[in-house]
Amino acid sequence: MGCFCLKKVRNKSGYKDPTILASETPFTVNEVKALYDLFKRVSSSIIDDGLIHKEEFQHAVFRNSSKQNLFADRVFDLFDVKHNGVIEFGEFVRSLSVFHPNAPIADKIAFLFRLYDLRQTGYIEGEELKEMLLALLGESELVLSNDMVEMIVEKAMVEADSNGDGKIDEEEWREFVKNNPSVLKNMTLPYLKDLTSLAFPSFVLNNEAEIVGNK
Repeated sequence: MGCFCLKKVRNKSGYKDPTILASETPFTVNEVKALYDLFKRVSSSIIDDGLIHKEEFQHAVFRNSSKQNLFADRVFDLFDVKHNGVIEFGEFVRSLSVFHPNAPIADKIAFLFRLYDLRQTGYIEGEELKEMLLALLGESELVLSNDMVEMIVEKAMVEADSNGDGKIDEEEWREFVKNNPSVLKNMTLPYLKDLTSLAFPSFVLNNEAEIVGNK
């Protein structure tokens, strides 16, 4: 017999019917079911309560639950839509859907804007770009000098901050991404169209410098 075990999981904390989630995202019902298998593995890795805690999330992304990372924290915060310190299944599927190849480009651009808007002010400032870039570099094998990091950030700010007020608003960000489509490279995970053997997204560790417009 198939073992998605709907009857057993209906009462799980944060569980959401796959038919509903499929209607709200680019995923099919079968893909949502496959995502539930992934969700179960991640959510039971430390605390088996049907919810993904920050330590479990960080371990799934970076294979290291003891090391703090700003990038992992920020992605977790965006997935944790209810801001209650855990990720429920519905939040997991809806948030992950932005990385689906069929997700609207506008949604991908908006997600990245919120990712870099660390202070949640509605703007991205140079210091925020620098903090995120350093966090990404800290988890990769790519080594850049301080001067190179400053140059990447300055180049991105000069190009994106069209009105010269020292920060990037959402309209400026959309225009910047339009002119630098490589920024969105890590916002699409092709294997989300084929969820037969799924591991947790590894988008975090790919081409870190490119994400802020280093062409």
